[in-house]
Amino acid sequence: MTQTGIRDTTEAELDHVLESAAEAAEPFGALAPRERAAMLRAVGDAVDAAADELVPIAQRESRLPEARLKGELARTTFQLRLFAEVLEDGGYLEATIDSPDPDWPVGPRPDLRRVLEPLGPVVVFGASNFPFAFSVVGGDSASALAAGNPVVVKAHPGHPELSVRTGEVVSAALQKAGAPDGTFAVVLGQETGRRAVLHPHTRAVGFTGSIPGGRALHDLAATRPDPIPFYGELGSVNPVFVTRAAAGSRAEAVLSGYVDSFTLGTGQFCTKPGVLLLPEETPVETLAEAVRGRSGAPMLNERIERGFAEGYRSLADHDAVEVLVEGGPHDGEDGTTLWTPSLLRTTAERFLENSQELLEERFGPVSLVVTYSEPAEAERVADILPGQLTATVHGEDTDDQAGPLLNRLRRRAGRVLWNGWPTGVSVTHAMHHGGPYPATTSVLHTSVGSTAIRRFLRPVCYQQVPQHLLPQALRDGNPLAVPRRVDGELRLP
Repeated sequence: MTQTGIRDTTEAELDHVLESAAEAAEPFGALAPRERAAMLRAVGDAVDAAADELVPIAQRESRLPEARLKGELARTTFQLRLFAEVLEDGGYLEATIDSPDPDWPVGPRPDLRRVLEPLGPVVVFGASNFPFAFSVVGGDSASALAAGNPVVVKAHPGHPELSVRTGEVVSAALQKAGAPDGTFAVVLGQETGRRAVLHPHTRAVGFTGSIPGGRALHDLAATRPDPIPFYGELGSVNPVFVTRAAAGSRAEAVLSGYVDSFTLGTGQFCTKPGVLLLPEETPVETLAEAVRGRSGAPMLNERIERGFAEGYRSLADHDAVEVLVEGGPHDGEDGTTLWTPSLLRTTAERFLENSQELLEERFGPVSLVVTYSEPAEAERVADILPGQLTATVHGEDTDDQAGPLLNRLRRRAGRVLWNGWPTGVSVTHAMHHGGPYPATTSVLHTSVGSTAIRRFLRPVCYQQVPQHLLPQALRDGNPLAVPRRVDGELRLP
């Protein structure tokens, strides 16, 4: 039973939901891309129209401010419309045709035609910290629907009422737009999520959450009789390296930006900079004063508060760590618990000796400053980093230290930033929000941006198949008017 009295989905109900999704998979996947694009836009319009109802529910369940939630809802519907444009472009299909060639150098070549096709029902686990953009109709759901897959969302326990109501809005919009029954559903309950991953009709899973939770579900997906893809965004400390040249020329601006970034959203962003590498001569008292001056803000819910308090204490009490600013909870005027940020410090030498403990993600308002004596020390820290969503270098254009750092960090992170801050993940065609484990469980893919659709498609090659039996994207005459590579040459419609 959820905290609001909304009951968990029963095993029989889950079976029905996934059987309906399986029945919808073929007709939904067979729709022309432009038809699905219209459906995505209809969903976006419906969610926008329901904003005045949905935002207050999200405020009540997530403790997030109205302005933040309105902006997040706008991002959510923008994602849907971006994927509609991707569908109308058609390039995502990667349609490829090789004509018969009896003189092909490795032997006669038959007629070969390849295209990307939907996987089937996708189970999506919503995130706690973005109740719209990474939840019921967030990036995973939008990209899976765009690819032509029915979606079953396992609602996050942090916002069950919002999840159920958003699901109703989405389902109604899809039904009105002509999507088959079973195209979209929301289910609830921890055991329900486990069963959904193991269900024989589930063809892929999208997840955003903790390393332990994501890894447990990943392992379930891998140990099924028929293993399925599991796309999990798990954990990252998003290190920021400041070179001596940058610290010498603009330390105040860099440190101010760092405080803004790690305290954004009460430190509850997956891209929060959890570790800052500074030259040891950089004065940190100004930094500490800036942190002390930050007002408190609520965290998402009591479960996250408890997890953060435990993780923070284990870091602050570590014998390699010095507490510069001891933040923490205090009562707000309305009885809400407000959390002020904390700042900790260690040296690169101690960090390298204790990296396993000090590199654990602490989801909340704390960050660790690591001071280094020589550039080589900072490089050694970069060398021992596990996989990250982001890694940042603050340097100068003529900076000898920056090149070696960037070269190391590109091997560790999915997005490498120069003189910026990792919080804020733009929804664009070039964005990559992923990285080596434990940042994600699939280093090849992104959960943000238009190429997120690629996770939920698989290639099928047709050999010598008659024209009338081919998918339309592969037929002569290009009836869908999509970009295609024909005999090695890219041809635009």
